[in-house]
Amino acid sequence: MSKPTQQLHDVGQSLWVDNITREMLRKDVLKGYIEDLSVSGLTSNPSIFEKAIGGSEDYDEQIAQIGAGAEDEGGAGANAEENVFFELALADLRDAADLFADVHRRTGGIDGFVSLEVSPLLADDASSTIDQAAELHRKAERDNLFIKIPGTTAGLEAIEESIFAGIPINVTLLFDDKQYLAAADAYMKGIERRIEAGLDPVVQSVASIFMSRWDVAVAEEVPAELKTKLGIAIGGRAYHAYRELLNSDRWMRLANSGARAQRLLWASTGTKDPDASDTLYIEAFASPFTVNTMPDKTLEAFADHGKLGDLMDPSATAAEQSLKQFEDAGIDLAALAQRLQDEGKESFDKSWKELLKTIASKRGVAA
Repeated sequence: MSKPTQQLHDVGQSLWVDNITREMLRKDVLKGYIEDLSVSGLTSNPSIFEKAIGGSEDYDEQIAQIGAGAEDEGGAGANAEENVFFELALADLRDAADLFADVHRRTGGIDGFVSLEVSPLLADDASSTIDQAAELHRKAERDNLFIKIPGTTAGLEAIEESIFAGIPINVTLLFDDKQYLAAADAYMKGIERRIEAGLDPVVQSVASIFMSRWDVAVAEEVPAELKTKLGIAIGGRAYHAYRELLNSDRWMRLANSGARAQRLLWASTGTKDPDASDTLYIEAFASPFTVNTMPDKTLEAFADHGKLGDLMDPSATAAEQSLKQFEDAGIDLAALAQRLQDEGKESFDKSWKELLKTIASKRGVAA
């Protein structure tokens, strides 16, 4: 019998790993995931890179090599550290993108992507986000690299403009169906503008909706029988919205013009409750034409003992019944979605600042 990861891949879901370190690349860990565990993409974020750079000496030599040049280019302080970071990250992500190049070609450009996030400090600055997204994608020199832009109000403007400019975008920090649909609208507006301008309508994108944080947020506020069920129910509602959008007249018109659908991506799918199954969210979000990006430990756990059961229900009937239980328990789902997005933005800001401090420390300069 094939491995659970292969079974999940065979039902039409892409398995991506939510981690990158230089050690994973140098010791062929990522290569092994691709060959043995059906992994077909990779995501990164400031927290991941802060741990990778701060927790090893693997980046020290490159930091020393490029530090002086970055300071000359960007000035002292945070700008210099930011320039150093993006050089470090791009070095890793180019290597990772090359490992996924065969997947990218084999799937006609749909799969085989890696992701790099713009500075989280730009989450409310559309113009600067647009400029940085374009610059990072130009520097990457890889067709299979997504630029991650958060689905904030300013981010939505940046997403539309970046898609119109032909830059592949991973929309991040989405938490419910409404935030997802807003991101999908921004994507489609960018594609519609490209069609009107006579440009190629194929610009790849994914919309990343964060799942496990829902359950962490309400763990102390709901009865025991509802614990670890909110994220799955929210996901069911979002999946229904996704499938409805793919069947909409608006999307059908775009598809008829040659556009490719923005895929829904399940993010934050590592189990945070020690009493719950370590493969809980992988099994729950099994669904065709979606992506699940998971921590490497979760990937390995699913490959070892995961079980593929029923696929997600596009009708969301069970999801809506479950969500009503949470509403009856006093949970304001819309308010919580906004709070989670705000907290996620603050968390990434914090990780970003810690990352820059780490790089400054390794360069031997004051942060």
